[in-house]
Amino acid sequence: MARKKPSVEKMYFSIGEVSKMFDVNTSLIRFWEKEFDIIQPHRNKKGNRLFTKADIENFHQIFHLVKERGYTLAGAKEKLHRNREETNTEFVVVKTLQKIKNFLIEIRQDLSKLERQNL
Repeated sequence: MARKKPSVEKMYFSIGEVSKMFDVNTSLIRFWEKEFDIIQPHRNKKGNRLFTKADIENFHQIFHLVKERGYTLAGAKEKLHRNREETNTEFVVVKTLQKIKNFLIEIRQDLSKLERQNL
């Protein structure tokens, strides 16, 4: 019987990895880190930023508010400070709806392919 390899989950992400996740420059990641106190990366001995999954989730919320919903930085800060739990719930709902939308688009594309094959 084949042995399963234990899955190793990454604990820390470099600033370059985070910037690729969001398709933004590293300077924006550094800027948001300074602007939003909810982002608290660890630093290694060299001083490089190491972001946790919690930091990544916080970046997702900030990105959603600023880039997708059009909030100003001040507005995003206020929303996160005023009612963090509600903001998180809204973010999770939007994320789930986006997954459902993508799934439905895939189904539509697959059906279109099947229709073309049957013609």
